[in-house]
Amino acid sequence: LVQLVESGGGSVQAGGSLTLSCAASGFIYSRYCMAWIRQAPGKEREAVATISVQFRTAYVDSVKGRFTISRDNAKNTLTLLMNSLEIEETAVYYCAADPTPCVVGPGYLNYDYWGQGTQVTVSS
Repeated sequence: LVQLVESGGGSVQAGGSLTLSCAASGFIYSRYCMAWIRQAPGKEREAVATISVQFRTAYVDSVKGRFTISRDNAKNTLTLLMNSLEIEETAVYYCAADPTPCVVGPGYLNYDYWGQGTQVTVSS
């Protein structure tokens, strides 16, 4: 049974930091592109950060320089460090996995596996 379990969500003030984690099981983790995908109210769902099987990282322009995605294949875990959070980044954040080359943005949603999501709320 494939499982992706997110943790670390919560409420934070604008300008603050938060770290999200994802624990994966039930598939060959090291062979999958991993992504953090967010769904904000009134906005398109988008992959904000991805990390490939070659450990290449990519970010949407809006988070570049503030977010850092990383993976630990020995532990089957994925992490997203979010700094200088903005109110507009309030959203449900999902970790997701896909065996094909991954790209950031709203255009690709067909990831093989998804976590349940974790709520991030950024307030003033």
